[in-house]
Amino acid sequence: MKTSFHVKLLATALLSLWLVNGCASNSSNGGSKASSDATTAIANANDAIKAAKSNDWIWRDTEKFAAQAGEAAAAGDDAKAIKLANKAQFEAEAAVEQYNFEKTHPRSLQ
Repeated sequence: MKTSFHVKLLATALLSLWLVNGCASNSSNGGSKASSDATTAIANANDAIKAAKSNDWIWRDTEKFAAQAGEAAAAGDDAKAIKLANKAQFEAEAAVEQYNFEKTHPRSLQ
């Protein structure tokens, strides 16, 4: 019984350290070459993606575009990062609109 408790405690401590280390290494603009415009565009896209995921209604490539925007920003290609972030944001917002439409206009076979 005590062994199980110690294993859970150790696993929790390791997970906490891993999360803290990941958050510290991914701090905004900490060594990144991204401009503030690119960072803002990516943040807006991520907020829109969170809204779409909260409905469990997100399009297939939306998160891929957001990830590519982050990579482009890290590489210093602000124009590409902004373009991809805007595309991800558009898709996420369109997915939310589609979700709301589908909820108000049922098309079941009755």
